[in-house]
Amino acid sequence: MRVIFNLAWKSVLNRKTTALLVVLTVAISVVLLLGVERIRTQAKASFANTISGTDLIIGARSGQVNLLLYSVFRIGNATNNIDWQSFQKFAHHKAVSWAIPISLGDSHRGFRVMGTNQDYFTHYRYGRKQPLTFQAGKPFKGLFDAVIGSDVAKKLGYQIGSKIIIAHGISDVGFSRHDNLPFTVVGILKPTGTPVDKTVHVSLPAIKAIHVGWESGAHIGATPSANTLKQHSFAPQQITAMLIGLKSKIQTFALQRTVNNYRQEPLSAIMPGVALHELWSMMSVAEQALTTISAFVVIAGLLGMLSSLLTSLQERRREMAILRAMGARPNHIFALLISEASLLTFTGILLGLLLLYALLTIVSPLIEQSYGIVIDFTGISNYEWHLIAYIQLAGIIIGVIPALRAYRQSLSDGMTIRL
Repeated sequence: MRVIFNLAWKSVLNRKTTALLVVLTVAISVVLLLGVERIRTQAKASFANTISGTDLIIGARSGQVNLLLYSVFRIGNATNNIDWQSFQKFAHHKAVSWAIPISLGDSHRGFRVMGTNQDYFTHYRYGRKQPLTFQAGKPFKGLFDAVIGSDVAKKLGYQIGSKIIIAHGISDVGFSRHDNLPFTVVGILKPTGTPVDKTVHVSLPAIKAIHVGWESGAHIGATPSANTLKQHSFAPQQITAMLIGLKSKIQTFALQRTVNNYRQEPLSAIMPGVALHELWSMMSVAEQALTTISAFVVIAGLLGMLSSLLTSLQERRREMAILRAMGARPNHIFALLISEASLLTFTGILLGLLLLYALLTIVSPLIEQSYGIVIDFTGISNYEWHLIAYIQLAGIIIGVIPALRAYRQSLSDGMTIRL
C-alpha cells in the first residue's frame, strides 16, 4: 500500500497544474462549508450572549419575541408603556434582587436613545456575565449627560465633551429634534458586540425633561431652556420595559405568573433564554438555506475533481498499460486511482483549513464591528470533524468511478492503445 501511495504522489506531482486546480476547488468548498458553519454557531452564541444574568424582562402585554426585540435588540417598538408605579411595585418585590428600568422612543442620527438609571451600569450583564465597562469617562450624573456605546462614538466621531441633539421618535428629522436641549457626552462604553454599542444612554429624568411641550407627540407647547429644566426635578411616569434579577432562580416561574396575572395593567414577563431560543428557531430557515448552499458547493467541487480525473484518465491509458506490462495488477491500478483521489481531497481539506483560519483572522474584526458577532478562534469542533470526514469519504467515493474505468481498460488495452 505504501508503494501505491508513493506512486500516487509522484503521479499527482507529474500533473501539477491540474492537481493544483482540483486542490483549490476542494479547498474553497471546505472554506465555504466550515466558514458558514463557524459563523452560524458563533452568531447563535453571540445572539445568546446579548444579555445574561437577567432572569425576567417585563413589558406591556405582547408576544415574547416582540418584547425581546425592542427591549434588548432595540428593534421595533413597544405595544404600550408600563406605569411607573408598576415598576416600583415589582422592583421592591421580595423575590427581586435588582431592577433596571428602560425607556425607549427617541433616537440620535440613526441610533436608539435609551433612558435608564445607574442600576443599568451596575447590574446589566452580557456574554458570560460580563459587566459594562467604560472606555472613557463615567456614568451620567447631570440631567443632560449622555453615555454612548462604542459604535456611536466611532461612527460619529464623538469624544468626551461632545454635544449631541436627540430627536423625538425614531426618525431623526429637523422638525423632531430637541435642538435647544443638547446633551453632553460624559462616558463612552467599551465594545461589547451587542446592541449596547449602538445605543445612546441618558437618565430617565432627562427623557421626561426633553418632552416638556411634547405631550401630544408633537412640539406644540413651549419648551423651557436647559438651565430652567435643571432647576426642577423630574420623576418618570411611564417606562417601556424593565429587566429583573432575582434573588433565587427558583422564584422565576412564580414571579412570571404574578406579572402575567397583574390586574392593574396588562403586562408580560418573559425569560430571555426561552425567547432567544424561539427567535433563533424563527431564523432556522435561513440557517438551513446557508448550510444547503454550502453543501452544494462542496458537491460541485467534488464533481469538478471527478471531471478532472476522468479527463486525465483518457490521456493516461498508455501509462496504465505500461504499469500492467511491468507487473501491476488491475487491482493495483484501481488502488492507484483511489489513492490519487484521496490524496487530492486530503490536500484540499488541509489547504481549506489553513485558508479558513487565515480568512477568519482578517474578517473577524470586520464582522464584529459591523454585525456584533464575535468569532472565537477555537479548535475544530466534533461536528466540523464529522463534516471533514464526510468530505474525505465523498472524495474517495468520487475516485471509485475513474478507478473502475481504469481497472476495465487496463485489462484490455495492453501495449497497443487506440487513441
